[in-house]
Amino acid sequence: MATGILTIDIDALISNWKALDSMTNCETAAVVKADGYGLGADRLARALAHAGVRKFFVAATEEGASLRQALGPGPEISVFSGHMAGDTDMISDMQLTPMLNSIDQMLRHVEALPGAPFGVQLDTGMNRLGMEAGEWAAVRDLVVSQNPTLIMSHLACADDPEHPMNPTQLRVFKEMTEGVDAPRSLAATGGILLGDDYHFDLTRPGIGLYGGMPYIEALPVAGLSVPVIQIRDVEEGETVGYSNTWMADRPSRVATIAAGYADGIIRGMGEKAWVHSGDTACKIIGRISMDMIGVDVTDLSEEPSHLDLIGPHQSVDTVAAAADTIGYEILTSLGARYTRRYK
Repeated sequence: MATGILTIDIDALISNWKALDSMTNCETAAVVKADGYGLGADRLARALAHAGVRKFFVAATEEGASLRQALGPGPEISVFSGHMAGDTDMISDMQLTPMLNSIDQMLRHVEALPGAPFGVQLDTGMNRLGMEAGEWAAVRDLVVSQNPTLIMSHLACADDPEHPMNPTQLRVFKEMTEGVDAPRSLAATGGILLGDDYHFDLTRPGIGLYGGMPYIEALPVAGLSVPVIQIRDVEEGETVGYSNTWMADRPSRVATIAAGYADGIIRGMGEKAWVHSGDTACKIIGRISMDMIGVDVTDLSEEPSHLDLIGPHQSVDTVAAAADTIGYEILTSLGARYTRRYK
């Protein structure tokens, strides 16, 4: 097999959801946008639904339609991007719940689909999505009279528990929703970890389900093993890869493995990245190319058939740190060429 194997541990995913759910006294949803953070929304959402999840969140209406086809009727599917132009038929046919982000979206929804469910997203300081205080004040009474399924906002700095933005947004959210008789939601994974004050009626964990920071205790969900195509001897002074960026300072054994930046292994991580053969770390060397990567396997006692990029010795966040990015980007970048195995 000339492609890597991406292993997805469904039991670990469910354990992470249950652990995050146990931290609250409210309902816990699941965010499965971006194809379940790159790991397969259809399979993972069905497993989560079987475990008891009744509310899911996606980024776009098209994602919601695909998820509805996977889940069937019953679970609530909310769309963060709201009711965009051209989405009406899909929202109606697939029984989706848009999180309305503006007065324009609200008018579009109530005029096109009167009586259809919707939620509202408020901007409490992130300046990304949601109605600002002035917009909200103008339509609040009308919105409340339509019985929204949820009033929500999103924390900008929840991965840093000491950041002053967290209590600021909490205060603003309380002020904007005071007296509103509708379920409220402010916390994703980081917000759950901030404590009860941030939980309200519903939490929306995303990255924590998939084994990523800031949920340190999360079980790893993804593992990535890449096959070795060829191993060669390289003499001292010889170079490996494009632009001669790595030169052997001793006689070396170099493995070429079958993955690259086309598979979501970010080119910029090369100088800091490692892979593993069992318990032994092996340095990635030279430039990461589109389909292949060089690895120094000189110190291995046996020739490896594969090398692990993500696994028990190296988390997705460790890999992300080598590229000066976050685990979210690594997971959602994992390419289509991998053979996905669910366990």
